[in-house]
Amino acid sequence: MLRIIYLLPAVLILYCKFGNTNIPEPIKSDPTTLTTLDHSNWDKLLMKHVDLNGNVDYKGFAMDIKPLKEYLQYLAQYPPHDTSGKANKLAYYINLYNAATVKLVLDHYPLKSIKDIRNPWGRNIVQMGDTKISLGDLEHKILRKMNEPRIHFAINCASYSCPKLLNRAFTETNMERALEQTAMDFINDPKRNILSAEKASLSQIFNWYKKDFTENGSLKDYINQFASQQLTSETKINYLSYNWALNESR
Repeated sequence: MLRIIYLLPAVLILYCKFGNTNIPEPIKSDPTTLTTLDHSNWDKLLMKHVDLNGNVDYKGFAMDIKPLKEYLQYLAQYPPHDTSGKANKLAYYINLYNAATVKLVLDHYPLKSIKDIRNPWGRNIVQMGDTKISLGDLEHKILRKMNEPRIHFAINCASYSCPKLLNRAFTETNMERALEQTAMDFINDPKRNILSAEKASLSQIFNWYKKDFTENGSLKDYINQFASQQLTSETKINYLSYNWALNESR
């Protein structure tokens, strides 16, 4: 009897290991099953360190480098997949671009301009899944191919002439409203575009990416969708110099 009792644990171990074929394997987490991403941590950082005009408190952001890194690691772990909706993808890529740009600036802070960093848009610093890409590739090879010109008003290049960095995160649910707001804010901002019926002095963004804005009409047609001052067929257009100074709160 004692021998049976002593042998029983070993028998159970062997049974569990080899004999019970009905025990399921542990379920491994699959990042592609996450359909809705949580951008709340990025939202908190933006509200804390970016004002309503898009000026950034980089000194304050530097104090929160840990949660910024954690957010970027979170995005790296859960890149979009083929079945992700367009709004979901846009929120992911826009937030990733903006967060990675802030992180790039902080890695070289203090500085007067993002252009003080060697090759800021060409180095592979953006982690997505198992690969790293550049900010330039994220913009030109991913975002610009999503047939949504308003992305140019949503992504921020850490400079005063850029569209302002929105102080709220983009999400799947607020995407359309946020894109509309960024377009109206940028186009009607006299620091970035000076509009009148006679003459329109536009941001270089409309020059650099004119093709994106004119797929379904003229550049004036596109601007008039959002402009409080409408342009006419007689309005003359020129382009303003671009201010690459760091968009830092003073």
